[in-house]
Amino acid sequence: MSAVTKQIGGAKNGGKRVIPGDKASKWYPAEDIPAPKKVRKSIRPTALRSSLKPGAILIILAGRFRGKRVVLLKSFEDGTLLVSGPFKVNGVPLRRVNARYVIATSTVVSVEGVDVSKFNAAYFTKEKKAKKSDGEAEFFGDEKKEKKSLSDERVSDQKSVDKAILAEIKKVPALKAYLASSFSLKKGDKPHLMKF
Repeated sequence: MSAVTKQIGGAKNGGKRVIPGDKASKWYPAEDIPAPKKVRKSIRPTALRSSLKPGAILIILAGRFRGKRVVLLKSFEDGTLLVSGPFKVNGVPLRRVNARYVIATSTVVSVEGVDVSKFNAAYFTKEKKAKKSDGEAEFFGDEKKEKKSLSDERVSDQKSVDKAILAEIKKVPALKAYLASSFSLKKGDKPHLMKF
């Protein structure tokens, strides 16, 4: 607490007086108001593992495509990775994957001919639909659900990317079969001793 020295008039008053700079509040709330804690963590850009470089073959560990081998195309600012199966080989489309849920293998494919400049995090965000009012037909399940359809842009992007990747995959013998096979552990397998 800061203190302020004030000059006081009068012969018998001492001349100076030290007064607290911040006056105490005259009013206090009945209940204690919780003060938010100060966050001391600074936001730092995510640092990817050295093995996660474009062209690396990855094994997806979680989600719908767990166990599938995919080709890493690009890494985004938010720490996610852009991967593709290719779709023709193992059914994995162009998608974002969290870097935590992949294992990088030592196999690498050249992705210099693949144009991934148009893909960013916004490309993969879902469009928000307006909520429908809960009607009687919807409650009892009489209404038929609409089938999700991919946009023509997504399909053409997938084909153009796959075409470039497949051209590189065909240059390496048995790589197409390797990508088509899924990764799994059998009884007695020791993952900590495996060389990916």
